[in-house]
Amino acid sequence: MRIAAALLATLLLASCGTDDPADVDETSSGSTAITSSSGGHIALGVNSYLWHASLDTLSFMPLHSADPFGGTIITDWYSAPSAPSERMRVTVYILDRRLRADGLKVTVFRQSQTPQGWVDAAVNPETAVKLEDAILTRARELRLASGAGS
Repeated sequence: MRIAAALLATLLLASCGTDDPADVDETSSGSTAITSSSGGHIALGVNSYLWHASLDTLSFMPLHSADPFGGTIITDWYSAPSAPSERMRVTVYILDRRLRADGLKVTVFRQSQTPQGWVDAAVNPETAVKLEDAILTRARELRLASGAGS
């Protein structure tokens, strides 16, 4: 009975794979890959240009967490030296393996300091758009610098 269960599990896992050559092309043109000690690599669902561009663009903020498998970057709260009673936090979601404008979502949170502590404050909607534009511009620069854009 155990052999049958193991065989069934193996067949189910094998059916999850793909032989689609488009997957290989996307991996070679911008998806992050981890190389194993056996020489193979595992392609992740995250575009490496968007990933590195996001980290570069947000490098002035402390990093709270970064998940290259899920494509999520969360900064810690950051107060600019010119406005210590205000702080911001940014979350970046990389949604696609391709370098596309709709493959990126940026969410910005803002708080103001009051005598009672930090309270949520309104964020200018343009802030997230400007961050997305800066990340996309940097990602295009990284792609061109790597020679993949030609």
